[in-house]
Amino acid sequence: MDLRFTEEDEKFRREVAEWMADNLTGEFAAVKGRGGPGDEHSMFEERRAWERRLAEGGWTCVTWPKEHGGRDLSLMQQVIFFEEYARAGGPGRVGHIGETLLGPTLIAFGTEEQKRRFLPPILNGDELWCQGYSEPNAGSDLANVQTKAVLDGDQWILNGQKVWTSLAQWSDWTFAVCRTDPDGPNHKSLSYLLVPMKQPGVEIRPIVQMTGDSEFSEVFFEDARTDASNIVGEVNAGWKIAMGTLAFERGASTLGQQLHFENELAEIVKIAEDNGAADDPLIRQRIADAWVGLRIMRYNTLRVLSKSIDGNELSREGMITKLYWATWHRDLGKLAMDVLGPAGEIAAGAPYELTKLQRMYLFTRSDTIYAGTNQIQRNIIGERALGLPREPRVK
Repeated sequence: MDLRFTEEDEKFRREVAEWMADNLTGEFAAVKGRGGPGDEHSMFEERRAWERRLAEGGWTCVTWPKEHGGRDLSLMQQVIFFEEYARAGGPGRVGHIGETLLGPTLIAFGTEEQKRRFLPPILNGDELWCQGYSEPNAGSDLANVQTKAVLDGDQWILNGQKVWTSLAQWSDWTFAVCRTDPDGPNHKSLSYLLVPMKQPGVEIRPIVQMTGDSEFSEVFFEDARTDASNIVGEVNAGWKIAMGTLAFERGASTLGQQLHFENELAEIVKIAEDNGAADDPLIRQRIADAWVGLRIMRYNTLRVLSKSIDGNELSREGMITKLYWATWHRDLGKLAMDVLGPAGEIAAGAPYELTKLQRMYLFTRSDTIYAGTNQIQRNIIGERALGLPREPRVK
C-alpha cells in the first residue's frame, strides 16, 4: 500500500481538522475526549447531541456510498477522517454500532425497503443500535445461541437472553442472531432479526463493572415482537449475515482507535518523565516496545484494509488484528500502573472516582475477553487463516 498522501488528501485533512476545531467548542467543549472504552456512560445525552451535529455537517457514515447518504470516502480519506477525529479529541460515538456494523450489513444484504427504513435514522443520529449476539452459553461460540424466534403470522416472537450488550439501555433497536429452526444444524438454523428495544417483553439489566460503570447489559426477551419483514437475508441463513457484520468491524475506524492508544501512551510517557519512572531502564524499554507495537498495529491495519475482502469475509491478515491490539492494550494498562507507582492504587476521591489511566487499566482487563477471547482468536487464526485441523469438539 502506498502510505503517501496526495495533495487532495491533505486538503481533505485540513477540512476535517478545521470543522472539528470549529465545532468542538461551546456546548460541545466538555465532551472532548469523553465516552471512549470504559467511559461510554459519560455525558451520553450530550454526545447524542454531538451525533446530530456531526450529521448536520455531513460527518456521519462517511464510508457509506453516496446513494445512501455517505461520502463514499477513499481508503486514504477514511484513514484521515478517523485519525483527525481522534486527534481533535472527538468523543466516543454513540451511533457507532449502527454506523459501522448494522448500516454496512444492510447495504450489503438488506432489502430496498429495509435500507429506506433504517439507514436514514442512523445517518441522522435519530436511532441508536446495539448488537444482540452473545448469550450466557454462547459468547465466542456464536453458533450455539439459544434465543428462539418463532414466526406467528406477520411477526416474529422472541424468547431468550442476550448478555454483554453494549449501549443496550440507550438503544432503540438491536440486530439479534436467533434460532429459528430448533432441529436444524447450529450454523444453518439461525436468522438475523432487527428488533425494537422499547417494547413490552424486552427487559434490560445493566451490568456493573469493576470500574463502577455499566455500559453493557443483560437483555431478556419474553414474547418480544418484531415484524416478519425485519429479517435480513433468508430464514435460517443468518450465519452468513452475522459473519459479514463481524468483517465490517475491522474497518478503517480501527485507525482512530489506534490514535486514542497513541494519546494514552503519550500521557504515560509524560508522567514517566515527570515522576522519574523514565530513569528506570526497564520502564524505558517497555515504553519503546509499546511505541514499536503501535506502529506495527498501524501498518498491519493499513495492509488489511488495502486488500480486497471477498464476499464480506475477513481476510487472513485481518484475523490477527483483534488478538494483537487486545494484548498490546492490556500490556499498556500494566505499563500505566507501573509508571504511576503507588499513586496508581489510590482513588482520586470517594466513593469511586478513577483517573483516566486507572479506568483504562481496569477496562483493558476485558480487551482480551470481549469480541472473542484471545484463546478463540488463536483458534480462528489456526483453523481459518492457516488451515490447521479443527480443534476437537466435545459432544
